[in-house]
Order: sequence, then C-alpha cells, then structure tokens
Amino acid sequence: MKTRAYISVGSNVEPVRHIQGALRALAKRYGPVQVSRTYQTPAAGFEGEDFLNLVLGIETDEPIALVMAFLREIETAEGRVRGGPRFAPRTLDLDLLTYGDTVSGAPGPVLPRADILEYNFVLGPLAELAGPERHPVAGQTYADLWAGMQAI
Repeated sequence: MKTRAYISVGSNVEPVRHIQGALRALAKRYGPVQVSRTYQTPAAGFEGEDFLNLVLGIETDEPIALVMAFLREIETAEGRVRGGPRFAPRTLDLDLLTYGDTVSGAPGPVLPRADILEYNFVLGPLAELAGPERHPVAGQTYADLWAGMQAI
C-alpha cells in the first residue's frame, strides 16, 4: 500500500535549476509529483539571495528511512555541501514533512516536521496541496492551520 508523503523544498543558489533537478529525480523514482506554487522568501539568519520554497507530494511504498536517504542523495547530486553554518545559502534543501499519519520522534526522524507549524513558507504550500488533510498531532486541517497563521 502506498503512503502519501509531503516534502518541503528550498533553494537560493541557482534555485530553478536545482529544484527542477529534484523534481526530475523524484518523478523518476516515485512517478507523478504533486507540486505547489513557488513562494519567494527572504534569506533568514544570514545575508543572501531570496529563497524559492515549495512543497511536493509523492506516493511511495518505501519506508521512511529510504525516502529520507533518497532526499539526501538528491541534495548531494544537486551540489549540497554539509557541515557549514545552519543558516547559509543552499543549492537544495529537501525535508520530509509528513509520511501519511506517522507520528515519530527522536532519536529517529521527527514527523510531522515542526517546520509545518513554524514557517509560513512551509505551511502555505502544504495547505495548498493538502488543505483538507489533518495534521496528525494538532488535529486541525492544514487549511485551518494556514488560515490561523495568516491571521497572526
């Protein structure tokens, strides 16, 4: 049985090229990829070019660890260098936001990812793709969470 997973995407170094590379790799492995609109957001925590952010939806029967490993492979293939400052320019940042209704925590992957409730550039595009779906911890739909975040 396939599970719906959502992935946040961010890039501020040749973003169109790197995001297109990620889309090609994901489509090759998982088939059709659901794609939100692209949001342009200023770099936060450092001086740099604006980021392009979006959310992708895939269907997979792979376990979480394998999906996350593939996301790291894509980042590396697109020139991501690890080990630098947390807030720095990125060729590509791919984060697994949700994996069905899975709720998990450290020491493994934390799902759903906290970024969903913290950043409008994550929740906005997620609500666009998965508006009627419910956050497995908060219990609210992504559309309702987005409406609440916009009211702040």
